[in-house]
Amino acid sequence: METIFSGIQPSGTLTLGNYLGAIKQFVELQDDYDCYFCIVDEHAITVPQDRLKLRQNIKSLAALYLASGINPEKATLFIQSEVPAHTQLGWMLQSIGYVGELERMTQYKDKSKGKEAVSTALLTYPALMAADILLYQTNVVPVGDDQKQHLELTRDLAERFNNRFNDIFTIPEIRIPKVGARIMSLQDPTKKMSKSDENEKGFISMLDDPKKIEKKIKSAVTDSDGIVKYDKENKPGVSNLLTIYSSCTGESIEALEAKYEGKGYGDFKQGVANAVIGVLQPIQEKYAELLESDQLNDILDTGAEKAALTANKTLAKAKKAMGLGRVKKKK
Repeated sequence: METIFSGIQPSGTLTLGNYLGAIKQFVELQDDYDCYFCIVDEHAITVPQDRLKLRQNIKSLAALYLASGINPEKATLFIQSEVPAHTQLGWMLQSIGYVGELERMTQYKDKSKGKEAVSTALLTYPALMAADILLYQTNVVPVGDDQKQHLELTRDLAERFNNRFNDIFTIPEIRIPKVGARIMSLQDPTKKMSKSDENEKGFISMLDDPKKIEKKIKSAVTDSDGIVKYDKENKPGVSNLLTIYSSCTGESIEALEAKYEGKGYGDFKQGVANAVIGVLQPIQEKYAELLESDQLNDILDTGAEKAALTANKTLAKAKKAMGLGRVKKKK
């Protein structure tokens, strides 16, 4: 069985875009792959965090994973900082990475733009991301297209290590979901939906109540045509809502276009709102049950132990290949 790895940062509540672009696919993939789903809290500290809020976000994210359908009997769910092999291999991969290729990362350019003081971790964290993936001999990494550049660097580092030292790491393949891969802002459909958006109307949180969801979708930017048709270039707002609707219901975009032919945006937006509420409400109910439960802590403890067993084996091989530490004789 092939292995999948994916990680999400615990920096605020996940959006509908995170769910449709990532977690929904994870639930489907766990039946056919050996899945490792990681809460990457060490990536979160590349920018300043409030410690209490960070801890709260870690638990909240874990509960959302499970409430969304991740099954701990099928997949391994764990917190990155509870498996020290991640930072150890991250440092080792930094030693074979180049400053130039890290500086070329689009996310580094975006997040450091206009700042006088930039964390070194913001520059070097792609090496940690590579370690996250390579520790589990990952075959497939499902990501949004904004992370494709980092995955290409991961592949480069793995190949460089294998060529320079020994054939230790599996070279991972990149998988970008065809539908729902990039859910856009409701207020600016040229930008990705983001939980860090200053305009709260631009994103739907997975924990937004039905009234708030309905209000945000009804205020979503469309156009003056009044025609429900998918045309990403000329009708980005309507196209984004169609993608959301299709991803929530499983109906094709063509079927939705036919369904709303001759109808206005009011009916269409109500349909989108109903579809989103229908998906998120059951998740929210399960989330509330899990958040402060012993069950959640037990699942995370078991996940960290299972992840560490695999990660430590890969780390030991990589350290030996690089010449680190001692080779102990068997007694």
